[in-house]
Amino acid sequence: MNNFALLICAIFYGILCIFSIVTGLIYASGKKKINPLELPDKFVEKLNDENKLKSFTIKMGWVTFIVGIIQGITAYGFYSKDLILYIIAYGFNIFSIFSVLFKLKGKINAFPLLKLVAHIFVLVVSTLNFPK
Repeated sequence: MNNFALLICAIFYGILCIFSIVTGLIYASGKKKINPLELPDKFVEKLNDENKLKSFTIKMGWVTFIVGIIQGITAYGFYSKDLILYIIAYGFNIFSIFSVLFKLKGKINAFPLLKLVAHIFVLVVSTLNFPK
């Protein structure tokens, strides 16, 4: 295994973990509205009512918080020697690629594009270093 490459993958997911947990708690507390760039246009149109948007933001905050925990497990899974954790991390990375592609649908935004490139890098590295 190329430990340095997998360490980079783990660090990437560790950073995402911290970002998602903090962001999730901010949204769940109702201190900030959800960023419309994170949602498809058709979905944003359905949330034109202020109360619906606030309720949705709080729910998405908790979802984002839980995703952050899974990203932490993914970070650990890529660097651990446990095959099951590695497979979970690998699967979550594939899920993350499709999630970013869904968010990009109809929009060109630099941050999701960079995330997509990073997730694809992690997929390539983790595939080449898949435990035998």
